[in-house]
Amino acid sequence: MTTPTLPADVAGQTRAERMRQPLALDVITATAEQHGVCVRPFTMEVGDRDTGELRYVGVPCGSTVESQCGPCARKARALRMAQCREGWHLNAEPDFSPEPPTGEQTALVEFRADLVAAYRLAVAEERAGDADELREEIRSVDEELRALGMRGRLPSPDGPGERVPNRSTRRRQDAPNLPRRKVENRTLGREFAGRFRPSMFITLTCDSYGRVRDDGTPVDPGTYDYRRAARDAVHFASLVDRWWQNLRRCVGWEVQYFATVEPQKRVAPHLHAALRGSIPHEVLRQVTAATYLQVWWPNHDELVYGEGRLPVWDGEHFVDPDTRAPLTAWDEAVDQVEEPAHVATFGVQVHSKGILGDTDQAGRHIGYLTKYLTKTVGEVVEAGTDRQRQHHDRLHEELSVTPCSARCAVWLLYGIQPVGANSKTTPGPCKSRAHRRTTLGLPGRRVLVSRKWSGKTLADHRADRKAFVLQALAALGIEKPEPDRTRLVWFKVQPGDPNVPPRAHLVMHAIAERIRWRAEYDAALLAAQAPDVSATQPNAA
Repeated sequence: MTTPTLPADVAGQTRAERMRQPLALDVITATAEQHGVCVRPFTMEVGDRDTGELRYVGVPCGSTVESQCGPCARKARALRMAQCREGWHLNAEPDFSPEPPTGEQTALVEFRADLVAAYRLAVAEERAGDADELREEIRSVDEELRALGMRGRLPSPDGPGERVPNRSTRRRQDAPNLPRRKVENRTLGREFAGRFRPSMFITLTCDSYGRVRDDGTPVDPGTYDYRRAARDAVHFASLVDRWWQNLRRCVGWEVQYFATVEPQKRVAPHLHAALRGSIPHEVLRQVTAATYLQVWWPNHDELVYGEGRLPVWDGEHFVDPDTRAPLTAWDEAVDQVEEPAHVATFGVQVHSKGILGDTDQAGRHIGYLTKYLTKTVGEVVEAGTDRQRQHHDRLHEELSVTPCSARCAVWLLYGIQPVGANSKTTPGPCKSRAHRRTTLGLPGRRVLVSRKWSGKTLADHRADRKAFVLQALAALGIEKPEPDRTRLVWFKVQPGDPNVPPRAHLVMHAIAERIRWRAEYDAALLAAQAPDVSATQPNAA
């Protein structure tokens, strides 16, 4: 029996020395990071309708968190920086004129109108089978209209929905009044000296919940208002929307913004925003002081149920475990509301600064706006001490019993059956981001962008970057024809498929492809920068 021989570089090494050597997967991951290739691609099966070929393709994960996939997160941040830069100091109004409807769209709308009339007749005559078939046909027509480029919501075939409870629109007596102007259809601010059109950088914070130390922890945890802090965090995005509405009504034009939401040291959300146009600082402070959000939800100050005693499902709805009486339905509970369950406001600190376009200052603030987009809330605000961990735990404890929406399962703890509750609903636990320990109530959308910011979507900005590279390659004579993707069919890989290549193989293939692309692009850049030699050489004659 022969003894296997070790390679020359392994012979003579101890086990400890071999354990310190990097693993092959770690080397592949480091190489992928170096070349900007996704390190966590997921596999898709692609079929070609013309040739019948089936192949496996690695699709980038698209993560925005650097600790999960650095290359994808950095690409997403660069795309957001480009979006912010293009819209911040526009000198011309973006064109949003809708295209006229096509003949195919109008024909489908006529067909839909006939289907709706037939559906309502079938409902009136109680022909349930015909009504179901017609409703399915209406749904397919709606999908076809959206595929043809129509936007907006079509009328429901069942007619108008349920009546929304009327709420008082009168301003609160404890909130200052604001001047209200007719909002003009423009997004550009005032121009100064015939050539300067400055914009602004704004920071808004939540109200105070009690004195805090330098590390963000409360001086007196017993008096710190954790309940209000949790509710303000849950409704922060809606409060921000109300602030922009008030600002537009006050200044009289459609103010556009690019904003990011970040946690402070006390783990309260605050907003950094790039605002197009110039607005007096005093007006911004007045709007902030006058902005509030009233949450017209049922009262949820005192828990009705807790551990050991929870409502149970009886087959139709949730009931009390002792009396078997059904819980109050959401719509009924909302109809009984006479005053808001919570009123959210901003803090008194408002920071605003004027910024000129195409300056180093503008570039620095764009970097500051997007600084933490690749990090999670836990990575931005780290709990390094016991005092900080206790503060985070106490806030998370309050968030776990703070409802986040009309469908939140937390409502069952207050004796209210939420919208959409069924036998699978568990009283208390809610899967929403607002209740997670890692997010601590921050909204799911970390980036808030107005509709008329740059006149482009993220897909448009991504296409611009791709077009720039293709144009540089074409100038060198390297043509990259766009493949016909209409003939391709994408499938999810079935679990246990034995033909699926390992993730390392997909990453290695992507690395080789990226190296080839980079070489072509670098050659195009060198060719573009090279001087015209023929213009400097003397004629041979």
